[in-house]
Amino acid sequence: MDRDDSLEVEAALDSERQFVLTLGGLALEVAGATLVTHERIPAARFNFVQELGVGPERQTAFFERALDHYFQRALRPTFRVPLPVPGHVDAGLRRFGFRPRASPLVLLLDRPGMERTSPESHEVREAGRDEVDLVASFWTAERERPEFRAALEVAWRHPNPHERLAPLLAFRNGEAVAAAIVYRYRSSAGIHAVATRPSARGQGAASDVVRYALGTDPVGKGVRYSIFADTPRLEERLRSLGFAPERSFVEFELPADAVLAIPPPGPAGPPNWRPPRAPPSPP
Repeated sequence: MDRDDSLEVEAALDSERQFVLTLGGLALEVAGATLVTHERIPAARFNFVQELGVGPERQTAFFERALDHYFQRALRPTFRVPLPVPGHVDAGLRRFGFRPRASPLVLLLDRPGMERTSPESHEVREAGRDEVDLVASFWTAERERPEFRAALEVAWRHPNPHERLAPLLAFRNGEAVAAAIVYRYRSSAGIHAVATRPSARGQGAASDVVRYALGTDPVGKGVRYSIFADTPRLEERLRSLGFAPERSFVEFELPADAVLAIPPPGPAGPPNWRPPRAPPSPP
């Protein structure tokens, strides 16, 4: 990956954080990571730690600070660690009960000059302003849906400078079967939350939504598109649509039965540092 691609990757990651922020979340920067948080939508998609580099001598304090931030809010974060994962970071996360997911999370960018194609078997269009309930129905559980719907409507109708949001819908036989949200921040646009109704999976609806986004530029021209894949099968499919993998992460998550508590530090010991003694007074 050359320098220009590295800058594009950082722009894509920044755009993803801004997507969470515009939907009502927050991001707290600490030494070594960014803590992305959405207190009212407890999904892992909105609550993750983007690890930027933590030294072995500072990891215990870092993990305790990060976990305290989420556990006080009864949230279960995931930790995204770029490959290759440093041994001390892996060991530290495992000590706190986190385990790596089976497949890496891969960030893909569209290839400059790639061929743009049209949807093959579905009618795809931008959602109308009166379809916000239909759009929101593709994501979140019933409990979080009102919060997500309200945040989506605000970001959609009243975007901040440098951003634009466009929900997409795919139809088959007149029924909405897939959806996605394209979010632009400055010159980077992410294709987020691609979802298909269970009864319509395996028929190319999600691929047609992505094709439409790439072919019509719903958030304006002059952007580089990004999308995440969390399985090898999805990554391969996105490659066939014109994307190329640029950065991979291992996602560490807590088991469902894990208790949201930081382990005790162990028995007390002598201090590791003592203040210097004052020099003896002159006679």
